[in-house]
This record gives sequence, C-alpha cells and structure tokens, in this order.
Amino acid sequence: MTSQTQSPKYKRVLLKISGEVLAGKSEPGVDKFGIDMDACFPIAKEIKEAIDAGTEVCLVIGGGNIFRGLKGVGQGMERAQADSMGMLATVMNALAMQGALEEIGIPARVQSAVEMPKICEPFIRRRAIRHMEKGRVVIFAAGTGNPYFTTDTGAALRAAEMGCDAMLKGTQVDGVYTADPKTNPDATRYDNLAYMDVLNKDLRVMDATAVSLMKENHIPIVVFSIHNKGSLAEVLAGNGVCTVIEN
Repeated sequence: MTSQTQSPKYKRVLLKISGEVLAGKSEPGVDKFGIDMDACFPIAKEIKEAIDAGTEVCLVIGGGNIFRGLKGVGQGMERAQADSMGMLATVMNALAMQGALEEIGIPARVQSAVEMPKICEPFIRRRAIRHMEKGRVVIFAAGTGNPYFTTDTGAALRAAEMGCDAMLKGTQVDGVYTADPKTNPDATRYDNLAYMDVLNKDLRVMDATAVSLMKENHIPIVVFSIHNKGSLAEVLAGNGVCTVIEN
C-alpha cells in the first residue's frame, strides 16, 4: 500500500517552507533570488496529494528569496522598517504559490496579517478555518503583522489558532541532525526529539519563541525534506524520513 492511499495521520496541518525554496535550485556558494514558478509547481503538487488524501492544509512561506529583514539591519536599516519589507516579501511568495495551486486545480486563499484588501483577504481566523473545511488551502502572509517576529513564530501562531494537529517544516534536509550534514559527514539524524532538547541543545530548527509556542499548545513539529518527491504524503501517513519534535 502506498503512502498516498493510507489514511492521513494528521487531519489538519500547517506547512512551513522557506522563501528560498521558491527561488529554485542554486549552484554551490551561489544564492538565488526571486521566484521561479518551476520551483513552485512541485510543492503545489505535493500539497494537492495531501488534500486528495483528506488532510486540510494551511501554509506559511518565508520571504528570504526576496528580502531578509535581518540582512537589511546589517546594512544599516532600522529593524522595524526592514521587518516590514520582509513581511511584504512573504505576500509576494504567497500570491505566487496561490497561482501555482490554482493552476493545478486546488482552490487557495491568501490571508495577510497586514491588510491589503485589493490583493488578498485580511487574516480572519474563523474564515480561514471555513476555507480549509471546504478543501481550500489557506496561505498566511505577512507573518504576525509585527516587526521583531520571524515567519517561524508566525507559523507557530497560526498553527495554534487553526487547531492544527502538527506543524510540518519542509527544509533542505530530511530532519534534524546533530550537526550540519552538508559540512559534517559524521552528523546523525534524530528520529524523535523533545521540545526542550531543541531549546537546550540550541539545534536551531526554528527560533525559540516558535518552539515554545508549539510546546505550550502540544503541537508536534515534523521536520522533513521538501525536495524529496512524495515526502509530504509519506509524512502525513506517518511514514517517511523525518524528525518528530513533541513532548
């Protein structure tokens, strides 16, 4: 039996991916910027598999492929201003992913924490839940709407508000390792971790505020590779290569 035909382990999930994923593959030592629709469609197809299997999905995408707030601060920009620019970058990514999803037949709605009614919906919790109940993907943009908070924290907040069964973090590697597996061949992957292990060992899966929020609301964090075809469906079925962080 394939993972696509198994009943999903999680009924409702929030998928968090970085903005860099939408920029497409880059050469070693070279960062890519902008949005590559050829990188958006594979992710959209993974989400479609999840929807078809019966899982309700909401999504948060970072903005680092367009503008990273902390980089702006490093170049002399005021923090709140730089973070506001980063929030706008996440709206652009959300609209791109909405377009990719709708192109393959999955209805999607973008809800922004910073209101821009001519472009997308404002964030309204009950409306977002209703969208998901109707089989639509909801893409939350602009983080929390406030500076000084990362998109990881925004994702954790939305996962709690939506009553998600898990937050899935799609990364460049297939889980959480003892060290960076790209530079350390001796690094080993954790199958399971406790929230406090992540915080005490400073594993940097996501920022401490986001991890603490997941801990308080008893929402597991599942870290997996977004680049492996079929990996999202496998994780949702309780299989696949990943690291699960929970109590």
